[in-house]
Amino acid sequence: MTTSTVPATGAWTTAADLPAPAAWYGQHDGAVLLDDGTVLVAGGVDAASTAQNTAAVYDPAHNTWQPVGTLHTPRHLHTITRLPDGKVLVCGGLSGSSTAGPGLASAEVYDPRTRLWSTTGALGTPRWGHSAILLADGSVLVAGGSTVRSGPSTTALRSAERFDPSTGRWTAVKDMTDARTGHTALSLTGGAVLVCGGVAPVGTADDPALAFCELYDPTQGRWTPTGGLLRARRHHQATRISDSTVLVTGGTAPGSPGTSPYDPFSQRGAELYDLTTGVWTAVAQMPSGRAFHRAVPLADGRLLAIGGAASDRDEAGFRSAVIHGAAGTDDAVADVWTPAAGLATGRWAFAVATLPNGRVLVTGGVSRSGLAAADPTVTELAVTSEVFALDDAHTPVTGSAS
Repeated sequence: MTTSTVPATGAWTTAADLPAPAAWYGQHDGAVLLDDGTVLVAGGVDAASTAQNTAAVYDPAHNTWQPVGTLHTPRHLHTITRLPDGKVLVCGGLSGSSTAGPGLASAEVYDPRTRLWSTTGALGTPRWGHSAILLADGSVLVAGGSTVRSGPSTTALRSAERFDPSTGRWTAVKDMTDARTGHTALSLTGGAVLVCGGVAPVGTADDPALAFCELYDPTQGRWTPTGGLLRARRHHQATRISDSTVLVTGGTAPGSPGTSPYDPFSQRGAELYDLTTGVWTAVAQMPSGRAFHRAVPLADGRLLAIGGAASDRDEAGFRSAVIHGAAGTDDAVADVWTPAAGLATGRWAFAVATLPNGRVLVTGGVSRSGLAAADPTVTELAVTSEVFALDDAHTPVTGSAS
């Protein structure tokens, strides 16, 4: 059994609008939860796909967004990482309206106490579409991404670097076993970092997705291959379900028109990774495929997959959300997707954060592009925000929506 006919779970409540519409196309460039329970977003793109230097903080207690200074460098496809002292590191990405470089090496730090941005040490290699993970020792591991190879062409990176917040310096570490960009990365038991999927640009219109996965051991400072995905994935989501398990969902279809095999729809499949065995196992398929979506763990141990699209061209964002009930239980019958309440505004490439009370905030993103938009030459971005709750679902968000 893969689907359920039970009524939709939970509800979405309208929250305050962003100061300006924005979208975040990367895997690691969205929102971060700050120590005081507020949520920070920074950078991203506007409707013209131009990188932004704006930043804003959402206060769930008062349901307000407040601009908080500006980045020193406009950027998108960057990473945003909360540091142990509560500050936030932003690094790399692309500036202007370019989607193919040159990449940024610059990095900067946001201090929530002063609400100011300051520059810090630059990456050793300019990159975008990379991953950034906070390690147990307080350093940040940046890996992979894209860089300019020669002329207008780009290539994926194998290189990795670690940032030391106490010195503001980057140090090169061992290369990954495989070059990749647009991948997911998560920290698991013992500090191991799991990297999976993404793409390896080869100069074609539709770069191939990757199934290769690998683990970084911060104590040994090395990468080792681990079990590969059952199906290559890009524009997917990877969500930590427990200290040793990860659930991967969706992704865009493999192939491109004129190639074989070609699947015109995004992927429905989901897979569960177990660190103790290094093996991926197929779980129930989602009711329908989705890519460019977001997925977060819920307070009860289940997983919520939100929005998305089938493609990044001529597409309207999905309003639907679904919940996977297998997490946190050994009961096989719980391997089922059930409907959650739908978004008021369909969207993809949006920012998401789990609030301290267990509710889930989504904001911004793309609502319509290409032929799905009123003007095919203008991408329509969302300025709205919404909050999902499992219980007390109809309780309004506190504060005004101004």
